[in-house]
Amino acid sequence: MLPMKRPRLAAVKVLPDLRLALTFIDGQQMTLDLGRDIRGFPGLRPLLDSDVFATATLDEDGWMVEWPEPDIQIGADTLYMDALAQNALDENTRIFIDWRARTGLSLQQAAEALGVSARSISRYSNGREAVPRSLALACLGWDSLQQPSTIAAEDSGRYIVNRKP
Repeated sequence: MLPMKRPRLAAVKVLPDLRLALTFIDGQQMTLDLGRDIRGFPGLRPLLDSDVFATATLDEDGWMVEWPEPDIQIGADTLYMDALAQNALDENTRIFIDWRARTGLSLQQAAEALGVSARSISRYSNGREAVPRSLALACLGWDSLQQPSTIAAEDSGRYIVNRKP
C-alpha cells in the first residue's frame, strides 16, 4: 500500500441509490452514500437525476470526482472523510470524523480545540484507531460552545445563558 498524505482516488464506480464505490491510492475501498448531502445541499440537487449521477468520473490525477454536465466536483479529501465517517465501526469514531469534516479545522487547530496532541488527532482521523468516548464528547461540547448565546437574565449574581436554536 502507498502512504497517503492527502487522500487521492485511484478509481470510482457509480452504484445504485446515489452511492459511490471509492478506491484510494493506498488500496482502501469504501462505499459512500451521497443521498443525504445531495438532498440537503441545493448545489448538489442536479445529481438526484440518476442519469446525471451516473456520469460521475474521476479527474485524471485522482483529486476529485466530477459530474461534467451540471459542473459539480467533490474533492477526494471530502469524499474520504465522509466515507470514513459512514464506514466507522463505532459511534465515537463517526462523531469525531464527522466533526473533523464539518469543522474543517487543521490537525493543529483540532488538537487545540479538543485539548489533545496533533499526533492523536492524526491517528484518529484516518479511522484506523478507535476514538475514545471522552474525545467524541469533547467534539459535541466544542460544537455546543460554537453556538451563539445570549445572556437572558441574572439570577442572584449568576448569569443564565440561553442558547439560540
